[in-house]
Amino acid sequence: MYIESSREIHLVSRPQGMPANSDFKLVSQPVPVLNDGEVLVKNLWLSVDPYMRGRMVERASYIEPFALNEALSGGAVGEVVESRHPQFPVGSKVSSMNGWREYFTSTGSDLQLLPQTGIADQAFLSALGMTGMTAYTGLFKIAELEEGDRVFVSAASGAVGAMVCQIAKLKGCYVAGSVGSDEKARYLLDELGVDAVVNYKTTSDLHNSIAEACPEGIDVYFENVGGDHLEAVLNLMNDHGRIAVCGMIDQYNATSPQPGPVNLAQIIIKKLKIQGFIVFEHWDGYPAFVEQMLQWITAGQIRWKETVFEGIEQAPDAFIGLFNGQNLGKMLVKLT
Repeated sequence: MYIESSREIHLVSRPQGMPANSDFKLVSQPVPVLNDGEVLVKNLWLSVDPYMRGRMVERASYIEPFALNEALSGGAVGEVVESRHPQFPVGSKVSSMNGWREYFTSTGSDLQLLPQTGIADQAFLSALGMTGMTAYTGLFKIAELEEGDRVFVSAASGAVGAMVCQIAKLKGCYVAGSVGSDEKARYLLDELGVDAVVNYKTTSDLHNSIAEACPEGIDVYFENVGGDHLEAVLNLMNDHGRIAVCGMIDQYNATSPQPGPVNLAQIIIKKLKIQGFIVFEHWDGYPAFVEQMLQWITAGQIRWKETVFEGIEQAPDAFIGLFNGQNLGKMLVKLT
């Protein structure tokens, strides 16, 4: 099979504030002929995630920033369509971090064969992929979740947040979360069985609304937002509470330093544990996570929503949509 060219998305300027379509460019690149030990992968599904916004800024961080005028990278699921590698026959489904492009060649070192589970391929970008692994790691390794904990989740209807809510409920916890629309609130309450929900866009007093949703305080806070959410929750944490800091989307598009919480003394007063984490550093636990998640999914105890854009050219719109609240659950791009 010979593929002459592949379309891919380049970052052509570093966003100032909210990303814009003008920061991205659709580029067609030639696909090289395979050498021995290589495979050609056709991407089927791409993931866009909030953490990618941080990589668009040229600064030191836990991962290198994206280079300008080169293909972006991110989670993807694809199919091997040509192979000169014995471990990856034609038809194999693989996951990789070579997203934002239609085709790519690989020696196999950056590919992970997908197991035969009978579950849709794109689940390995959500429940069975980095999304689910992030929720699982944050709850158990970082926040040390215990049965009966009172848990609050910010951005609770997002891809990670919805997984956190369900896993915590499976462990017998009281779970409340914040969302940005009534539709998302109904999803958490009616479909996921969350105990209480706060719509942060309609409340006039975030602190009191969270307090009403968590009448017995908060033992575990899964932090995805930062800003006013963190300040409000610090006042409501129970003694020896644990905060797993997964993200702070409230700051990702800020053009100037944002003020921090005024009540950081609560960390001392309540003997709180606050820890940030990057899921890539815990990937040795992925096999155990997949085994457990497959059991939950097979039993019908975990479900997830997808918001899907179609076509590689729609990847920038899908990414920008993350910051406009356009996604319910996992934001994906399906390649046609």
